Amino acid sequence: MRYPFITIEGNIGAGKTTLATKLADHFKAKLILEEFADNPFLPKFYASPDQYAFPLELFFMAERYKQLKEMLSMQELFSPMVISDYLFIKSLLFAKVTLAEDEYNLYQKLFEIINPQLKQPDLLVFLNAPVDLLQANIKKRNRSYEQNIADEYLQNVHDMYMQYIKQHPVRTLMIDSTKIDFVKNEADFQLIVAALEKEYEPGIHYLQIP
Repeated sequence: MRYPFITIEGNIGAGKTTLATKLADHFKAKLILEEFADNPFLPKFYASPDQYAFPLELFFMAERYKQLKEMLSMQELFSPMVISDYLFIKSLLFAKVTLAEDEYNLYQKLFEIINPQLKQPDLLVFLNAPVDLLQANIKKRNRSYEQNIADEYLQNVHDMYMQYIKQHPVRTLMIDSTKIDFVKNEADFQLIVAALEKEYEPGIHYLQIP
């Protein structure tokens, strides 16, 4: 495989886990899924963001670091390819949206200590979806604590991702989620599979959809 470590990213409700799972099954790759449901602060955060943002983000960062560190260290022993449904940098991006300035500054210092210890993905696949599509997907999967996520919050998260991708030399394949349905349309899924076999330079590349 051209890219031994692929990360699928996108906003809340973009379909990251679904695509990562389908690709891992197709390529017989090790699958790393974010264990967000285990975060005890998540329902509390959506009910009271200002009060629970800092412990929420600290818990997420610690769990993501532990999971990636453990599973990526076993990659060469058990699987030549790994597919993850999250990028570790998302810890910092979400913290930028949710935390007050003084809390974010402290959080950033902690992040910068541990981030260099993790392997970075060879390719980032980003599912780019508008807020209305995200909200439709969120309602469809019907997680109770997600049902009141504001459009403004989703837009802020989207803007942070775009800022990061544009400012860093990340090898990125951008997929327009309004033009492709990799769940119901096998041809669309195979289009993504074929795109992952191509060579990309660092920077943003767009999936060509017929």
